[in-house]
Amino acid sequence: MVRISVRDVMTTHVASVAPDTPFKDVAELLVRRGVSAVPVLEEDGRVAGVVSEGDLLRKEEFREQYYGEDYRPRLRARLGRRLAGRGADGQEKAEAATAAELMSAPAVTVAPDVSTVTAARLMDEHRVKRLVVVDAEGRLIGIVSRRDLLKAYVRDDAELKSWVEEAIPEQSRWNDRTGIVVQVHDGIVTLSGCTSTRTEAAAAVRMAKGLGGVVGVRDGLEWERDDRLELPLIWHRS
Repeated sequence: MVRISVRDVMTTHVASVAPDTPFKDVAELLVRRGVSAVPVLEEDGRVAGVVSEGDLLRKEEFREQYYGEDYRPRLRARLGRRLAGRGADGQEKAEAATAAELMSAPAVTVAPDVSTVTAARLMDEHRVKRLVVVDAEGRLIGIVSRRDLLKAYVRDDAELKSWVEEAIPEQSRWNDRTGIVVQVHDGIVTLSGCTSTRTEAAAAVRMAKGLGGVVGVRDGLEWERDDRLELPLIWHRS
């Protein structure tokens, strides 16, 4: 089955810092490169952690909280940190002077061949906006962000159509009255025509739904035989 992997959408020209990089240099790098986070790399290229804008801004947050501006982090932010097990590290990061002291570790990483669907699930589970892409030894390959995952949905309709046709079981014949017809408009796949069995129709719909970049699937398939019941039925909808 054709699918979109992290390798297809990730950013490979990634800014990074060393563990001993000073706070100010990290901040300047984020601003200059227009990114919201950078991985922290050991000498051998292995990813030690990630420093984000949020990590840097802890210093301002605690400066306001403890030096007279009567400030507390928003309730949602405090609850999120507590749920993530980071409730006590805010003040430590506020006093941090290097990337190693600032970073969140271990970094949430992903392999390049993982599907974009799995990557999106990992971001949601770990409450992060990006994943560090690493090889089998934990060395940096790239970064995949939420915005990168959206690239899957700007594929050309013609390309999606060919992908769906490739993914459908080979035993189904194409573009005749006994096969499956695929149409794609604005990322929405419409399957029509007729298959020999209900199982084939269901498999075609399932495969189309599982392809990266498909916004939705409209099932207009019919079948000649309902093999789930092993009773001969003609022209029933799935």
